[in-house]
Amino acid sequence: MIYFRQFTQSLAQLENLCKQLYETTDTTTRLQAEKALVEFTNSPDCLSKCQLLLERGSSSYSQLLAATCLTKLVSRTNNPLPLEQRIDIRNYVLNYLATRPKLATFVTQALIQLYARITKLGWFDCQKDDYVFRNAITDVTRFLQDSVEYCIIGVTILSQLTNEINQADTTHPLTKHRKIASSFRDSSLFDIFTLSCNLLKQASGKNLNLNDESQHGLLMQLLKLTHNCLNFDFIGTSTDESSDDLCTVQIPTSWRSAFLDSSTLQLFFDLYHSIPPSFSPLVLSCLVQIASVRRSLFNNAERAKFLSHLVDGVKRILENPQSLSDPNNYHEFCRLLARLKSNYQLGELVKVENYPEVIRLIANFTVTSLQHWEFAPNSVHYLLSLWQRLAASVPYVKATEPHMLETYTPEVTKAYITSRLESVHIILSRDGLEDPLEDTGLVQQQLDQLSTIGRCEYEKTCALLVQLFDQSAQSYQELLQSASASPMDIAVQEGRLTWLVYIIGAVIGGRVSFASTDEQDAMDGELVCRVLQLMNLTDSRLAQAGNEKLELAMLSFFEQFRKIYIGDQVQKSSKLYRRLSEVLGLNDETMVLSVFIGKIITNLKYWGRCEPITSKTLQLLNDLSIGYPFLSCSVRKLVKLSAVQFMLNNHTSEHFSFLGINNQSNLTDMRCRTTFYTALGRLLMVDLGEDEDQYEQFMLPLTAAFEAVAQMFSTNSFNEQEAKRTLVGLVRDLRGIAFAFNAKTSFMMLFEWIYPSYMPILQRAIELWYHDPACTTPVLKLMAELVHNRSQRLQFDVSSPNGILLFRETSKMITMYGNRILTLGEVPKDQVYALKLKGISICFSMLKAALSGSYVNFGVFRLYGDDALDNALQTFIKLLLSIPHSDLLDYPKLSQSYYSLLEVLTQDHMNFIASLEPHVIMYILSSISEGLTALDTMVCTGCCSCLDHIVTYLFKQLSRSTKKRATPLNQESDRFLHIMQQHPEMIQQMLSTVLNIIIFEDCRNQWSMSRPLLGLILLNEKYFSDLRNSIVNSQPPEKQQAMHLCFENLMEGIERNLLTKNRDRFTQNLSAFRREVNDSMKNSTYGVNSNDMMS
Repeated sequence: MIYFRQFTQSLAQLENLCKQLYETTDTTTRLQAEKALVEFTNSPDCLSKCQLLLERGSSSYSQLLAATCLTKLVSRTNNPLPLEQRIDIRNYVLNYLATRPKLATFVTQALIQLYARITKLGWFDCQKDDYVFRNAITDVTRFLQDSVEYCIIGVTILSQLTNEINQADTTHPLTKHRKIASSFRDSSLFDIFTLSCNLLKQASGKNLNLNDESQHGLLMQLLKLTHNCLNFDFIGTSTDESSDDLCTVQIPTSWRSAFLDSSTLQLFFDLYHSIPPSFSPLVLSCLVQIASVRRSLFNNAERAKFLSHLVDGVKRILENPQSLSDPNNYHEFCRLLARLKSNYQLGELVKVENYPEVIRLIANFTVTSLQHWEFAPNSVHYLLSLWQRLAASVPYVKATEPHMLETYTPEVTKAYITSRLESVHIILSRDGLEDPLEDTGLVQQQLDQLSTIGRCEYEKTCALLVQLFDQSAQSYQELLQSASASPMDIAVQEGRLTWLVYIIGAVIGGRVSFASTDEQDAMDGELVCRVLQLMNLTDSRLAQAGNEKLELAMLSFFEQFRKIYIGDQVQKSSKLYRRLSEVLGLNDETMVLSVFIGKIITNLKYWGRCEPITSKTLQLLNDLSIGYPFLSCSVRKLVKLSAVQFMLNNHTSEHFSFLGINNQSNLTDMRCRTTFYTALGRLLMVDLGEDEDQYEQFMLPLTAAFEAVAQMFSTNSFNEQEAKRTLVGLVRDLRGIAFAFNAKTSFMMLFEWIYPSYMPILQRAIELWYHDPACTTPVLKLMAELVHNRSQRLQFDVSSPNGILLFRETSKMITMYGNRILTLGEVPKDQVYALKLKGISICFSMLKAALSGSYVNFGVFRLYGDDALDNALQTFIKLLLSIPHSDLLDYPKLSQSYYSLLEVLTQDHMNFIASLEPHVIMYILSSISEGLTALDTMVCTGCCSCLDHIVTYLFKQLSRSTKKRATPLNQESDRFLHIMQQHPEMIQQMLSTVLNIIIFEDCRNQWSMSRPLLGLILLNEKYFSDLRNSIVNSQPPEKQQAMHLCFENLMEGIERNLLTKNRDRFTQNLSAFRREVNDSMKNSTYGVNSNDMMS
């Protein structure tokens, strides 16, 4: 009685906490409730209390809490619930749903989620040779045979289960997920899909009462179920939604009958026309998936028949477009149209009986859609994608039937161009409308598509552009000359010209060399002349006013023009150059390049405070400068231009305002300076040779900046902000130069200029401002660039100590930064990367570059008692131990820098690794073990290499210790062997992980995985034997002999050594082993034990 009273009180408390969590507006109360409920979910009696909450809880929130807690309990990987208990929970949930149809929707959803999770995670669990969690259709049959409310629950269960099994989660291995998904696909999914289609047919056969909400609910759930079935990841590709256009639905061959039956396709088209528009998007989503069924499911005749039905359905929708006024319907229909071409060839489409009528309807629909540019702008992508693919196919179509694209493509091009121009005035005159030009990413994407569409029937495109451009340019010129012109009229013409410049750049960028004619090049010339004339006009006005969007469009145009018509591969006899000569007097490429450089200098002069224009202008300069080391003619011509010589001799803030340090912008806004100096460095190198005077002349502004910082540091009180700005700008400039100087002669000039004179200033900056990443990141990145032996530029003479001196400076900087950054203490999780991990990551990259540069003999440090190497390595260990394992893999840049450094250390400094404390060694081994299963292939490959070096070292030391006349092991090796013998489970764990990946996963770096595996097997022969027996025994009895034979063949001819010849033999055996195992396991529903080797 006392216990019951205590429980009743406890139940009331829990219900009150749930109410506070879900209903209160007070943040403090909600956080306290959340904390208390987290403690409840972790309590030992959580399971029994959840059941009592479901039985006796009076509020929906307490039922929700119970359902979510049970889901967490069944999902946990450590200390999982026993099989009997999970079966009981599953049965209890089904009964609970069957006896309480009036539950709150969110409670029903949470309970169905619980059922789906139990079913998925227990998919391979057996009880008396029966897979107890595979009876989903049987489980829901009683719901489907009852009233509409129960039927909805049954369909929702199947829908949620399909979705749950299709989604991988991070708490369980991906291999386990794929095995469950594959088994579910083969055993249950088609039955669920067939059931869903049959129920839809029944629902559409009866005249649906669309005023009945429960009927609505059933139809919606049936459509969701069907969509989940069609959206299933059938072959484990997990396609990203961003690659939507290329998606092919890999329907299994066993489903052929459903798609050969035209009634399946017809069902969805009929549903679309018979149900309210609010349901239609789901119907169209199903049709999009059906239209994307893989081509190889059909033979040619079957495909033609299927396509004919599909096109007929599309035609019917286009003839009755009323429902397309709903944005969601419209969007899905645009996706459906795009799939017509992404999955079928133009040669197949033109053979469809109604093709001429359908292409006319699609063209009209596209033109109307483009004219209503403000309606569903994100859907236009799919329409343009369709026309882009159609236009690109024209040269390759072999069918005799007319494709009629020469009629309709110009209409689409014209609609796009005119609609964008007409939008300008509407956007400027109405408040609240979004300007498409603000979204440069979307504009660029559409222009890329238009570049192909516009080149089809290019004469018509060009004539239209010339006509529209001349009208706008003339109006613009007249307005500028008129004293009474309104700013609105000028803004409208500038907006129209912005669109036209973007579009001209796009169609020029769409030129394909093998398909273009002299006439088309002459047309390009007409367009280029007009844009350059406009540029002359706008540049002449920059002292008074400028238009940022128009300038960005100009830069986009220049980038496209550069790619197509500038460079050694372009025929200088091109009709384009002839036209430029006639109209503008630009007789050759050198004169055209001078226009580019003139524009770049003008932009940097007038737009230095506008970051988007500055960065794009500098990117254009950078692209033009790329020619070294091949020294293309274009770059040589560029360097000879007086404007380029001016830049090389006058790179100061006086001429280029963005180099100034007195503005109020953030320190991070100086990034574009690196791009500028990379380009200048490349251009300087063209004629630099060994001319030190020319180099010193070029470096004068940077020398002055360094001297200024040195002067500030030498005084006790200085303007810290000014010092930071000067230094950050300077190191960003130097990093650009260091990146460009990838030849020995020029790099040595830079090295001798910076060392020893200015290195102490960089060290002092790190010492003063270690806590400010805006300062430390550029300094550390400069140092990492200086120690990077890019193109073997760091080649010191035999008698030069410079390699050792450079490493000393590197060690000093890493040690100083590392020791100081560790004094920061606790850093908030959302700031930990910016404040701490980013700097540490750069230090790791710096140390890796120095250790692997092959310009330092690291043996001399210990020999002469120099602690630079030890300091750097010990700092690395301190920094490493301050980082949780999870962070090493959560931040990609940190992962790559850490594992690439570890690879160098295990290869060349294994004695250092062996000398570490046991807990440090275990930390490093754990990080390797976790990295083996990382999604990043580079990280995974690096871990394999690290593991291979460690295992090889261990094997060699063990081999030496067992020889009769063995050389005594040094202290480090002896200690390392002892640690490994104390903790054999770590190496064994990695053996099972590697073997598991090779056998059961889509192993993309098999060669890398094979290298450490032989050493792991030779070090753990008994464990390997047990592992092999476990895998063999987990197979169905009829497959065990074949699996045993695979393992026998794996070790055939392999000796007990790690010589290269033996390793190569093992790698070959492993390839054959993996192939044989995959063949053996095909069509086999094997147990999960083999996959749980890691758990």
